[in-house]
Amino acid sequence: MSGYSLLAGVRILEVAHLAPSSVGGHLADLGAEVIKVETGPVGDPVRAGGSLAVGGPDGPAFMHLRWNRGKKSVALDLRSDAGKAAFLELAKVSDAVIEGTRAGYLEWLGLGYDVLKETNPALVFCTVSGLGSDGPYRRLGSGGPVFDAYAGLREVATPSTPPDKGMAGSTAPGIAMYGLGAYGAMGILAGILHARRTGAGTRLEVAGIDVAASWIPDETDAALNEGRTTQRSAWLPDGRLPDWPRLEAYRTQDGGAMLFGAHVEKFWRNFCHAVGRQDLLEIDLTTVDEGSARRAETVWRELRAIFLERTREEWTELFLTHDIAGGPVNSVHELIQDPHFKARRNTYTVTYDGVGELELMVSPVRVAGEDFAADLAPELGAHTWEVLRDVAGYDEAVLSELGIKGAPSQAAGRNADAS
Repeated sequence: MSGYSLLAGVRILEVAHLAPSSVGGHLADLGAEVIKVETGPVGDPVRAGGSLAVGGPDGPAFMHLRWNRGKKSVALDLRSDAGKAAFLELAKVSDAVIEGTRAGYLEWLGLGYDVLKETNPALVFCTVSGLGSDGPYRRLGSGGPVFDAYAGLREVATPSTPPDKGMAGSTAPGIAMYGLGAYGAMGILAGILHARRTGAGTRLEVAGIDVAASWIPDETDAALNEGRTTQRSAWLPDGRLPDWPRLEAYRTQDGGAMLFGAHVEKFWRNFCHAVGRQDLLEIDLTTVDEGSARRAETVWRELRAIFLERTREEWTELFLTHDIAGGPVNSVHELIQDPHFKARRNTYTVTYDGVGELELMVSPVRVAGEDFAADLAPELGAHTWEVLRDVAGYDEAVLSELGIKGAPSQAAGRNADAS
């Protein structure tokens, strides 16, 4: 069962490994029927991705439980004639195909877009890869950290002694690896709408390096247009506003931190009145002149001392009471205990065989009147018989000839409820 019902009636055929599986994952979360074609004894390597295994040393990874939840797994050898024939039958009755391997893989198998559109002219075909299908790096193997490093998103350290934490030169989480799925899902949905309006399919491509390169467009656009820009008079030469202390992080009494967001004058005024420091309003933080740095540093020192007077929880309450922009700075473990996180119903529970109840993150999309309720990611090949019979139209005699035995589909567990 998929997460929501919005895309009920949409069928997606997916051949994807690792991060590209998130494209179909977003669509499944929104209610699409996503048929995941897997090959070999392991299937999608994301099943075992990451340092933590759920339930035991050979258990699934959290990335698999997130990116492949709500999908149907079909085990097919796409190099065989029988596997190719089954894939063509499934593509014939699908709205979109996701090629989430190196670009051109399905074409190499004889199952590329030009072949598939002969039997399904309205098909949307989306290639999702790391480096894309053209350019001098197209044959490079890649992964999430590579995308971010390529685009300057990731601060990569090259220490002279062995690092003792992090991987790929950084402890920062990937950005483009996770953004990839949202862009791919958006493109596919646009393609499906176009196909339903015109009857014509579309060929799409989403590459991790392009997602990374587009993530900070202001900086990239500025670099592309050097010599065509002028420094705004209200900004400091270093790219900050002269009132930067009003948009900074400050340590709190309990060792926590608050991100102060009072750049807007109303919020700054509310703050100064709330803490009884109307004198700070008299300090000019808007004029850019030779005294800007001194005035800003004066306010920063004052704010640093003020924020040490209350705990993070007390500051949050004061911000709420007096209409001041900002919010608490959390670690991941603090986040899951945060009252706002809990009130937003960010998790749901599923029953995992042999483990019991698991609590997992929901889709960031919220649908009025619906609770997110997706089944766990399926076991490899759990839906092969069911899908080939019900979707591809194979009768049981053909399935028997192919050595595919009928069995009820098996996910790793079942949905319990949202929490």
